Amino acid sequence: MHTTLARQVVALSLLLGGAAPLRGADLEAEAKAALTKAAAYYREKVATLGGYVYYYSPDLSERWGEGRATADQIWVQAPGTPTVGDAYLSAYEATADPVHLKAAQAAATALLHGQLQSGGWTNAVDFDPRGTQVSHYRNGAGNKKGKNFSTLDDGITQGALRFLIRLEKVSPTGVPGLKESIDTALDALLAAQFPNGGFPQGWMAPVEKRPVVKAAYPDYDWRTENRIKNYWEHYTLNDGVCGQVATLLEQAARVRGDTRCRDALLRLGDFLLLAQMPEPQPAWAQQYDPQMRPIWARKFEPPAIAGRESVDAMLTLIRIASLTREARYVAIIPQARDWLQRSLLPDGTLSRYYELQTNKPLYMTDDYQLTHDAERLARHYGWHDESPLPRIDAQMSALRSPPQPDTAPRVTDDEVRALITSLDADGRWLSTYDGQMIVGQPKFKPGQAYLSSAVFAENLVRLSDYLRQAKAAP
Repeated sequence: MHTTLARQVVALSLLLGGAAPLRGADLEAEAKAALTKAAAYYREKVATLGGYVYYYSPDLSERWGEGRATADQIWVQAPGTPTVGDAYLSAYEATADPVHLKAAQAAATALLHGQLQSGGWTNAVDFDPRGTQVSHYRNGAGNKKGKNFSTLDDGITQGALRFLIRLEKVSPTGVPGLKESIDTALDALLAAQFPNGGFPQGWMAPVEKRPVVKAAYPDYDWRTENRIKNYWEHYTLNDGVCGQVATLLEQAARVRGDTRCRDALLRLGDFLLLAQMPEPQPAWAQQYDPQMRPIWARKFEPPAIAGRESVDAMLTLIRIASLTREARYVAIIPQARDWLQRSLLPDGTLSRYYELQTNKPLYMTDDYQLTHDAERLARHYGWHDESPLPRIDAQMSALRSPPQPDTAPRVTDDEVRALITSLDADGRWLSTYDGQMIVGQPKFKPGQAYLSSAVFAENLVRLSDYLRQAKAAP
């Protein structure tokens, strides 16, 4: 998107006979100035006690996370506070300007305020002790009767911890209580790992012991039976939980030298091997009961083979194999890939769900009835994804090759010019709603302008990457 915009900006400039585009040191200076201006606006005008929500009206009078947010609320779920905090860290690493580090530290302080008594985080933090989102916070400033469910859904606890661990490495003493907060959260996360290596969707206390068994198909009518109310207390793969937890555990092991996290990562890989369903569908479900049978989650999430979660399971196993060089973690990938190949729809996409054993694409109507017909579907949910085979094949190919250094995609001069040009006089990148589905599903009107924390963070990171590239250039 940015590259296309950049080309349009440059082409228009040349067409109108404008000055030659900035290059070299001049463009680098302008990029740094744009980064500084944008960060200053977000830090000074947008932040609430160091934290952020998803979207803001241009005059900052309205705020949205998952729904409208009050002036005292910030969001932990991406693209909220950890997302913006990470962007500030990228800016600091690229410029060494302490003002960006202070902004990241303020974001961390806001997250520490919202850490739950159970050790992790929920989707939002409310600084008002009587607010609608106030929870049972470790610091005692919340409500002891409020939420105390530390969640892994949507990467909430994982995202907060990854940002805090990254900040600890850059500035270990800049935020009072930072190490203690990370230690507490990791202890709680590890106590929430089941004996078979899986994780629930969240926890309020350490999980109970269970027998370690292999995944199996239900021997009852799964359409109507075994609907477990507290499904979130059981094994889950929903929305990339395993991949996000794996990334966090790997980071904690590498950055903090925490061998417990490395062991937990290997056990997570063992769980994914156990959770692979037998033929004729050697893939993964979204949610399992204690007997490792697929179960219902929300009313539009049936027991089924889950396309998106199966892809996440495969990529997580490949990642673990790349870290450990243990072939057992990817021995099942060819079998799972074959299932993916034969399950692609005629248009080449992958269905969100496939009926158990028949492998027919399974959907939910807008009045929540199971169907094989892809018409009249519930609109708030994604039902198809692009084919994952190229990505899986690329990851498997990379696994067979010697380890390569991480190289971020280069940021082009045209992209940087577009980012500079699209920044307004106040230091804002304004977005316009055109009907697309966006995180949180706010009820914007077509043509409505808004500020997006995701756009701000992405653009700040790209400018930071560009400045690092320029610094590293011979």
